[in-house]
Amino acid sequence: MSAFRKPTKEEIQAAVGRTVSDVIAPDLHILFCGINPSLYSAVVNHHFARPGNRFWKTLHAAGFTDRLLSPFEDNLLLQQGYGITNIVERATARADELATEELVTGQKQLAAKVRHYRPRYLAILGISAYRTAFHQPKAVIGQQQELFQGAVIWVLPNPSGLNANYQIDDLKRTYRELFVAAKPGEHV
Repeated sequence: MSAFRKPTKEEIQAAVGRTVSDVIAPDLHILFCGINPSLYSAVVNHHFARPGNRFWKTLHAAGFTDRLLSPFEDNLLLQQGYGITNIVERATARADELATEELVTGQKQLAAKVRHYRPRYLAILGISAYRTAFHQPKAVIGQQQELFQGAVIWVLPNPSGLNANYQIDDLKRTYRELFVAAKPGEHV
C-alpha cells in the first residue's frame, strides 16, 4: 500500500486479525512494545499508523528522534537503536477487544523475542495491558523492579488517541523520563 493513499473503510474492516511486521534487530537499545496493532496499521503494515495515534509525535517531542517521523518511516528507528513490536500480534479495532489469555500468551511470545534479540530496554506502551500480561496488578508507569529476559522494563502510557488520560504533554514527560534514563552508554 502506498504511504500516501488512505485505506478505505472496507480495507480497514477486512484487516481484523492481520499482523504488522516487527521493526526489530539484535541488541537494540530500546524495543518499544505496543499492545497490538490497529486495523489501520495492519492495512498499511506500519506501526502506530492510525491517524490520531500520538506515538510518533511523542517520540520526537521526548527526544528519541531528531525530527518527526511518519509511520511509513518506522524502519528508520533501527538506525537509532530502537525497534517496535507488540504483545499481541493480531490487529483489532480497540485493544480492549483482546482476551486476558491473548495478553498472557503474547507475553510468553514476547519473552522469546527479547531473549533472542536482547534489547537493553523493553518499553511496554500500556499500563493495563502490562498489568494483565505480566501478572503485575499493582504496577505503575515508569521503570519496573524486575528485568524481563535481561531487559530493563519501562512501562509507558499508551499513545493511542483513545487514551484520554494522557495528553501530549503528559506523554512527552513520561517518555522523556525513559529517554533520559536510557541514554546510550549509561549503565542500568
